[in-house]
Amino acid sequence: MPRIQRFALGLTLLNLVLFVLMFLSQASPALAKQSELPVLRGRGLEIVDAQGRIRASISIMPPSRADTGLSETVLLRLITERGRPSVKIGSSERGSGLSFAGPTGTSETYVILKAEGTSAQLKMRAEDGREQVVKP
Repeated sequence: MPRIQRFALGLTLLNLVLFVLMFLSQASPALAKQSELPVLRGRGLEIVDAQGRIRASISIMPPSRADTGLSETVLLRLITERGRPSVKIGSSERGSGLSFAGPTGTSETYVILKAEGTSAQLKMRAEDGREQVVKP
């Protein structure tokens, strides 16, 4: 076999070995990562629509000045296309609750369900001022 053919054959075999090693090194981490569940971490999350408007958010709200227990609140908001937060779900050490607001253009139509301390209540209000509070 001429010298140039042996050199070309050796180079081809070297390339093949390098290719196999690269393939194996890429395949094993991919298999290991499949067993891990991905985690998204952050201080908040906002989901925006095609126009860039915030339509949903999860955030941690600092304690309010009226809160003597100094507890933070985790708040999930679902927001209409006009910017009205129509669904809210909140949770803190003091209690938790959820609220549903009426459509844009209303200010007094809502439902609030909350558990605070050792009590719970459901409050419903219509735009015409009628209100009902249910307590156990």
